[in-house]
Amino acid sequence: MTHLNFIAEPGKQEIVITRLFDAPCELVYKTYTDPHLIPHWWGPKNGTIIVERMDVRPGGSWRCIHRDVDGHEYPFRGVFHEVLSPERLVYTFEFEGMPGHILLEAVTFEERGGKTMLTDHSVFQTLEDRDRILRTGMEEGAVESLNRFAELLANRRNR
Repeated sequence: MTHLNFIAEPGKQEIVITRLFDAPCELVYKTYTDPHLIPHWWGPKNGTIIVERMDVRPGGSWRCIHRDVDGHEYPFRGVFHEVLSPERLVYTFEFEGMPGHILLEAVTFEERGGKTMLTDHSVFQTLEDRDRILRTGMEEGAVESLNRFAELLANRRNR
């Protein structure tokens, strides 16, 4: 399993996550943006993800709801600002439970000899917002989600 690199430098309003996937860029991008596949990898494994909307185009919006095992719902939403298939996505990310605390996320997909380096660069409005999300277990959640993503890619690649 490939190592995830999670960087949250003190005093910076950003988080950078990188991971190399053993799959071509096109497959990684399509898996990352397919609304039918997102529930199979995004968010905690012990919950359910409902993709209410996923319009992957500039100006298009997205909304996903995480439902935990007790039935509590946690909705997230955003707007796509840049969509350059299969190389780059830029979109906003907002947890509806904390309205107005919006981050800008840029995800790049870089081909490396049949593998793909995914880089997720999130920029927060304030250092306090960044630190608050770190305290929620974001790093552990990113590891879990991207491990599940790698498993999904392996299954899709072996078809």
